[in-house]
Amino acid sequence: MTYIKSFTVRWADMDPNVHMRHSAYTDYAAQVRLDFLADQGFSMHRFAELGIGPILFREDTRFLKEIHLSEIIRVSAELGGLNADGSRWRIVHTLYKADGREAAVVAVDGAWLDLKLRKLTVPPPELTATFTEMTRHSSYADIVREKK
Repeated sequence: MTYIKSFTVRWADMDPNVHMRHSAYTDYAAQVRLDFLADQGFSMHRFAELGIGPILFREDTRFLKEIHLSEIIRVSAELGGLNADGSRWRIVHTLYKADGREAAVVAVDGAWLDLKLRKLTVPPPELTATFTEMTRHSSYADIVREKK
């Protein structure tokens, strides 16, 4: 089942045009990503214990419909891609208006950082399993590592 959370759009999310500011879309996507991980047992506290953390390489937002103050929005998190060892991943977030129309799609490409060595790392098997079990977005494609 797709992971989805609902939010009421806040005044702080507005821009001078009285619709949701561009960076608020990615803020909601990030919150859903972190909530998903925490709900699977990977809170920020757990990441600190493991000595790893998520990092982003790319964030791409497609704006489709305006979102206004006090609207109820739903934000999903689906797996857009994963490499064989779970060290690289893509998550696709869709922001929906209350009537179900897509308002935006935020796609992020990320990896895991060893917080002590400050180098990319392979996550523990249970974290890779969490990603493997995520609902796959319709655009899902395996991530193939480029050879150096």
